Amino acid sequence: MLDWLYRYPTLYPGVLLKRYKRFFADVQLADGQIVTAHCPNTGPMTGVSTPGSLVQLSQSDNPNRKLAYTLELIQVHDNEPTWVGVNTALPNRIVKLALAKYLFPELGNYSQIKGEVVYGLDKKSRVDFLLTGNDTAPSIYLEVKNTTWAQGNLALFPDTETTRGQKHLRELMALLPVTRAVMLYFINRGDCTEFAPGDSKDPVYGQLLRQAIALGLEVLPCRFDISPEGIRYLGLAKLRI
Repeated sequence: MLDWLYRYPTLYPGVLLKRYKRFFADVQLADGQIVTAHCPNTGPMTGVSTPGSLVQLSQSDNPNRKLAYTLELIQVHDNEPTWVGVNTALPNRIVKLALAKYLFPELGNYSQIKGEVVYGLDKKSRVDFLLTGNDTAPSIYLEVKNTTWAQGNLALFPDTETTRGQKHLRELMALLPVTRAVMLYFINRGDCTEFAPGDSKDPVYGQLLRQAIALGLEVLPCRFDISPEGIRYLGLAKLRI
């Protein structure tokens, strides 16, 4: 049995009525009550925000919050009933926990994990993680991308045009080959065994990703099992470029 990387707090089941204005989701709870939950995902959530889907909400006890509930999980039926994590605040937290446990042997040895480190051509970007070790090992700049869109068992990123994502790829390419640059795709659902760039949504991103790989960018398409109990790491998906 795989160990839990993260355990969800108490979650409340419901049915998604609609998602709107990016940040809001109306949900009917199991007791019939209709609540408006915060949707912590600004993207289109392609294929995972269908009205009528089963969802799971967390509840905050912070009295200053305008919306007490947060949308955490949505169930999809692309292959078989599968929970998809939609809280984009979680992947970086989960990856940090996984890095501390050295769950990604592909990264090799490192002893320090720093988050949100300034880098880039204009020094206005922040890489998600900078991993450093001894003086002889090159530093590792690691960027994390949450991935929820799927076609069959193929996970795809991005699910919309992302100029920000394009910029991140260009900045990682500029680091090569002096340092190591790694793009980690956090596949926030357990039913995908392969990964590819979402060319139909952003062909420029796909082109840049292939160029970056040719220059030495390392890609880790990481699979995670998502359930109302928590999150487990499943290993790497097959990369299709």
